[in-house]
Amino acid sequence: MRAARLGLALDTGALTLPEGRIAILGPHAGDDISALPKDRTVVVQGFRPDHDHFAAQGWQTAVVPPADATTMIVCLPRAKAHAQAMLSVAAKVGVSVVDGQKTDGIDSVLRDLRARGTVGEAVTKAHGKLAVFEADLDEWAAAPRMVEGFQTVPGVFSADGPDRGSVLLADLLGPLKGRVADLGAGWGYLSRAALAKGAAELDLVEADAAALECARINVPGENVRFHWADATTWTPDRSLRHVVCNPPFHTGRDADPALGIAFITQAARILASEGTLWLVANRHLPYREVLQAAFRKVEEIGGDGAFRVVRAEGPNRRR
Repeated sequence: MRAARLGLALDTGALTLPEGRIAILGPHAGDDISALPKDRTVVVQGFRPDHDHFAAQGWQTAVVPPADATTMIVCLPRAKAHAQAMLSVAAKVGVSVVDGQKTDGIDSVLRDLRARGTVGEAVTKAHGKLAVFEADLDEWAAAPRMVEGFQTVPGVFSADGPDRGSVLLADLLGPLKGRVADLGAGWGYLSRAALAKGAAELDLVEADAAALECARINVPGENVRFHWADATTWTPDRSLRHVVCNPPFHTGRDADPALGIAFITQAARILASEGTLWLVANRHLPYREVLQAAFRKVEEIGGDGAFRVVRAEGPNRRR
């Protein structure tokens, strides 16, 4: 879909790329960006699996936009504050472009841009639009905010405060000894709770670079380590005593239980033989059989109508 609009915009002259580096912000694995010149395009992506996908295809990759970019193309995210922050960055270069699906709010974004500047004729194709724009968007710049003593930024999961599931799990954590990992740590809410429960060492594993940078501020400590990594494949140098986890269960708009299942099975792999997984998950997710296959003892220790909190002990040996 993105490829169709990029190709059409370049073919028709709706988008002309000047000399210099091109930064494309936020494309996801599966997006075809081959219409762009590979030798001078930088893929800016802070989500580790997507970042690694484009790197494996031979694209130059970065977590933040290069300072010398002359063109920036924003792949519109769904979250409004995140989209505005990305657009404010792109607006500062010579050629600024936004591309997005109608379901992600591209029409609303284009209206907002027209109210603040000028927007070229939109290229409409594949249920989305692409347009070149020029506007002063300093008011949209991302600003860190403090929420209940934690720093967050637009675009990270639960940027407005800890989600209900994490709060439930934090309240039910028992004493934690030895080395602990927080898989999918986000901006550090559960990690701070793990330290308060006695974790001697703590590994925060998070795929979103922006969330991890917040966690570095939110979870200080001499024996705290931060890993920008896919939690479903990250492996520590030695086994862990505890894993705490509030796994994601969406890929894009669609629920994807396989993602949470991958977190559970990875936790079982990296825990010591008497290790414990502390997990919170939505009640409708089909995790019970996976937990029972991966651990010798599985116990629901609390929750509410929407979430269940589980303690699973003694991972079955590696499959």
